Amino acid sequence: MAEPCPLRARRKENGMFDIFGNMTAEELNKAAEGLKNEGDAEGLKKLAEENGIDTAFAELYAQGGLEEFCDVAMAAVGKLEVEAAELKPVELVADWVEYIKTSCMDDTALAEKVRDKDKTLKGCIAALLKWSYKNRYRIDKDILEKSGIKGGVSVEMGIPGMGTAKRIIRDYYME
Repeated sequence: MAEPCPLRARRKENGMFDIFGNMTAEELNKAAEGLKNEGDAEGLKKLAEENGIDTAFAELYAQGGLEEFCDVAMAAVGKLEVEAAELKPVELVADWVEYIKTSCMDDTALAEKVRDKDKTLKGCIAALLKWSYKNRYRIDKDILEKSGIKGGVSVEMGIPGMGTAKRIIRDYYME
């Protein structure tokens, strides 16, 4: 007898992962297998949508065209897509998100950690912000003047270089 989906009706988690919950890649594949065994193609589609996975993969999986619903990298990038949709990153933060996605495609260990339930994109960005705040410095008054900022205003900034940002991102997810 085919096993039913073991992870149906999981709890809500901050507006994301509303139906099935935040899962590892292994749990995603188990849930997908259960839905497939139940013949629930619509459930597979919802599982894909909730986890940032293209619904075409869900359809192909439902039809037997794929051995597994997703691999670790696909699951990690999907989670980042879902989290980024809520975060709406721009400029440098968007660049960091793209770097994390690319890194997940090249590094299975990182991809597994990105998918961990206790790791979030917001947590990673917070680690970068914490570094930025701690390492901020006062901008030279001549630079402020040349930028058009006047009135004796004090401006501080602290933006990590890409090497430092990569280290902070890796440390956050891998610790």
